[in-house]
Amino acid sequence: MSEGFSFQVQAMDAAARTGDIVTPRGKIRTPAFMPVGTAGTVKAMYADQVHALGSDVVLANTYHLMLRPGAERVAELGGLHTFMQWPHPILTDSGGFQVMSLAKLRKLDQSGVTFQSHIDGSTHVLTPERSMEIQRMLGADIQMQFDECVKLPCSDAEAERAMRLSLCWAERSKAAFVEQPGRALFGIVQGGADAALRVESARALTDMDFDGYAIGGLAVGEPQSVMLAMIDTVIPHVPQSKPRYLMGVGTPDDMIEAVSRGIDMFDCVMPTRAGRHGLAYTRYGRINLRNAKHADDGAPLDPESSCPAARDYSRAYLHHLVRSGEILGMMLLSWNNLAYYQELMAGLRDAIAARRLSHYGRKLRAGWSSER
Repeated sequence: MSEGFSFQVQAMDAAARTGDIVTPRGKIRTPAFMPVGTAGTVKAMYADQVHALGSDVVLANTYHLMLRPGAERVAELGGLHTFMQWPHPILTDSGGFQVMSLAKLRKLDQSGVTFQSHIDGSTHVLTPERSMEIQRMLGADIQMQFDECVKLPCSDAEAERAMRLSLCWAERSKAAFVEQPGRALFGIVQGGADAALRVESARALTDMDFDGYAIGGLAVGEPQSVMLAMIDTVIPHVPQSKPRYLMGVGTPDDMIEAVSRGIDMFDCVMPTRAGRHGLAYTRYGRINLRNAKHADDGAPLDPESSCPAARDYSRAYLHHLVRSGEILGMMLLSWNNLAYYQELMAGLRDAIAARRLSHYGRKLRAGWSSER
């Protein structure tokens, strides 16, 4: 592990585990959900509000920040923590996924990717070395190797090509990371839905000795059963002593299933994106506040929630805000959803420590089917 960065498992329940990732900027309790702050902000939320909900770490994105406002500018202004008023740990995605999914035109080869910005069409080059340079300038506590992520389903040949290119880029990312005391670099397991490719990728990355290991290229259109099968395939081939991060996941049910298999970290835009579109995550399941049935409902989303957005505002008022397109509706529902996700993580940690994870999962799922 990098000096000043460590991970320790505190308790286990079968394959599930709870632990602490320690960084100079603070401790990350696992299982952990990282709210997505793509461009240096968790949409519709104040930074201190996000931390107060129980978020120990947020995710920011290399691709978006390199295009606007620029990594050099952020560095000159004191780094991303100062820039966004978040003194706690930050993980930066490498930008590889966004290059593949957002760039207007792109040319990919062994050296990296040349692409046109989705913002203004300007041309940029992103290589493993440049990705690591940007993440270093931003000051990220946990940095990700540059990789290529393919959409599923895809051919085995395409999955193998992208996996081998990602391994090449992993070696170059590690070489370019250089010594950064207190900061960590994670490798990313690729291989599509092919178990043999996933095993080969995991073993090769383990030999490179990263500070943590992510499973990438999932939650990109495949059924949940495929995602879970790939997790089961990968877990035995990455170190028990280092954090495991499932990228871009997911729904509450996805996270419960993944935690039960030994995953420690998650990120997903789902709670904030859903909030901006009128959807609330609650212990009764997902509630669509656009539905007319809520127009005369004076009850809150959840009278027992610790989050004021869920406890103090009526469904009728939230319905009105959503139907009127009011910004406050987006803010309140994003607040509610992130609170629910962090309460879920806290509940998973407690359940693992008490060796009652299966019971906790059954209780949650029973609640989701009892909308009130």
